[in-house]
Amino acid sequence: MPRKKIRIVPLTHNFQKYGLPLYSADWVLYKLPDLDPDPDPSTGDEVSNAKSKSKSKSAQKSYIVLAGGGGEGRSGIPNAVLLVEFDFTAKSLSKNPVSKFVTDSDLPYRMAVHPRGDGVVCSFPKSCGLYVIDEEKSEEIKKLVLNRSDKVLTRLEDVGQQLALKFNNEGSALAAGGEDGNLRVIKWPSMEVILDKAGAHKSVKDVDFSPDGKYLVSLGNSGPAMVWDVTSKIAVASLSKENDEVFCFCRFSESNDMNQVLYIAAVTGKGGSIVTWDTKTWKRMGSKTVVRDTISAFSVSPDGKLLACGTTQGDIFILNSSSKQVQTIVRKAHLGFVTALSFAHDSRALASISLDSSARVTLFEEEDKIGGLSLWAIVLVLLLAVVVYFMMSQGILKRLQFLRSF
Repeated sequence: MPRKKIRIVPLTHNFQKYGLPLYSADWVLYKLPDLDPDPDPSTGDEVSNAKSKSKSKSAQKSYIVLAGGGGEGRSGIPNAVLLVEFDFTAKSLSKNPVSKFVTDSDLPYRMAVHPRGDGVVCSFPKSCGLYVIDEEKSEEIKKLVLNRSDKVLTRLEDVGQQLALKFNNEGSALAAGGEDGNLRVIKWPSMEVILDKAGAHKSVKDVDFSPDGKYLVSLGNSGPAMVWDVTSKIAVASLSKENDEVFCFCRFSESNDMNQVLYIAAVTGKGGSIVTWDTKTWKRMGSKTVVRDTISAFSVSPDGKLLACGTTQGDIFILNSSSKQVQTIVRKAHLGFVTALSFAHDSRALASISLDSSARVTLFEEEDKIGGLSLWAIVLVLLLAVVVYFMMSQGILKRLQFLRSF
């Protein structure tokens, strides 16, 4: 099979500023109400047809949760959780948030969106809180709003700042890594403790579950990354860095042969690199420098085909996950360094945010390549061949040659 190259879809309304430094972003699953059945064209009901088209268009809209703010100081910059909308049909990001929940003096620094739509967990300086997306109905429109849930996250109350939050794919467990180095895994939604490891790292920087939920990887500001068996609650591997590597981000994924793979983004004296680990032996499979700048954000597409790196220079690099080759670059995607990246659930879009208060959505499409020529070039050659054949069969070429002889 020929390898497919990723192309960025040109957009004009995919970049917006929301008035506060942004630290966390993720796509949220929201089930739209059932659409009315398609109207019968024979009835000539133009009103029903218009409404049906309008609802079909709304079904293409997706939502992204953003979190950030100015912190505890009196900067005048609010702290808030935002819900913004991306319309795949219009290829546009909403100019204003669909909903905004101001969190007063508490900065929502990190968050985890439940994969089945059961809310958004945000970390604050002292505790974590749960937010839910409700539907505010009126006679003409249905508007989505963010509300603070009454549910108290008992195991995450008064635990200090959590620097990493992550649900497993099933949404049955939540991992939280603290600034104090404590690592917790909590059953969702019962909040029963699965794992509670004090001093797992000096400070937990990032966590991620394996696709099957069996393992959890964690890493700190220094030292090795750790792999934990969620069921037995013990560390099964210690992944050591080499030379001057500093581990920054960790993400599990599945390779093309459906085997699980672990990627760790690292910073070295040469720039940013991606380290790949075998999840059966926990041995290093390879390491490759992919950018010259420091990697400040990292994400893997749900289909496992793409890696995304955001840099301190505001650039975004899209890589082929197998070869680690750069597929495309978005230069100066943001004026400030990229703070978070998140692929859409179908892998066709990437949301990115920055401290400069901006959010961007980048769309991808695949270009088929055959023998080094694009399909459009091949179609053009075939059309020219058909024209030449037609002219020869009609004797047009001979008549043209005859006329040129005079």
